[in-house]
Amino acid sequence: MPQPRQTSLAQAVQEGAARLTRAAQPAARLEAELLLCAATGLPRTTLFAYPEQPVPAAAESALDALLARRLAGEPMAYILGRRGFYDLELYTAPGALIPRPETELLVDWALDLLPADSPLRCADLGTGTGAIALALAQARPNWMVYAVERDAAALAVAAENRRRHAAAELLLLRGDWLDGFADRSLDLVVANPPYVRAGDPHLLRGDLRFEPPQALAAGPDGLAAIRRILLQAAAVLRPEGLLLLEHGWDQAAEVRALLHLGGWCAIVTRRDAAGLERATSARRPAQ
Repeated sequence: MPQPRQTSLAQAVQEGAARLTRAAQPAARLEAELLLCAATGLPRTTLFAYPEQPVPAAAESALDALLARRLAGEPMAYILGRRGFYDLELYTAPGALIPRPETELLVDWALDLLPADSPLRCADLGTGTGAIALALAQARPNWMVYAVERDAAALAVAAENRRRHAAAELLLLRGDWLDGFADRSLDLVVANPPYVRAGDPHLLRGDLRFEPPQALAAGPDGLAAIRRILLQAAAVLRPEGLLLLEHGWDQAAEVRALLHLGGWCAIVTRRDAAGLERATSARRPAQ
């Protein structure tokens, strides 16, 4: 009686990559390797060192299921349950927005502009996975960092990341932006709020189809959340307190205009690695 065909690790990668390539996934081979590692529990080094090793039958079934999810367009971060941000590996789940590399600009900027040796009070609004808050808390353990999130599912993701990174000093708050903070109580407000225009066709494409819509869209012009944050931050920040906002690549001029209208000073926009106007900072007046 013929023995059932056993697929080697190398063959599984090749076949998975071929399927992903046919679906126009640009990183097909890398994704096939990562999905195989998730199905087998093996590190990527084993795929290279022992390519002839057979794939257990149960792992083949698991790999098929993972490939089906990816072929349906589900983001790799949700399938694998993790995504790198700054120098952290974060747990990811569909209840929270997937951290993006461009958002690391906010962390770099905060660390550049604020003194490292002062015990500052900071709030990361709409924290999602807790990416910004955790990166700041890790880099500045003497800061008091609040991670604010109104969605219970997203806050649960942030709580799991706090547990995994043993960041007991990070304070998780369920709330709507800066509601509940006292006037002049914070030195830094940082946010990657929803800023996509409602009805934008990109919301129906790619990874965005799987991410929480409340973390993406904000009114007809995409600026509803930013307007709310500006009004609250104007009261909550101390004199010369810093506001850092991520926004759409084509919204910088509008955000600067809103800041000027609100009496903010030292308004600066920075570009991301792609050269796009991605984030804007401003300070409250000294008096």
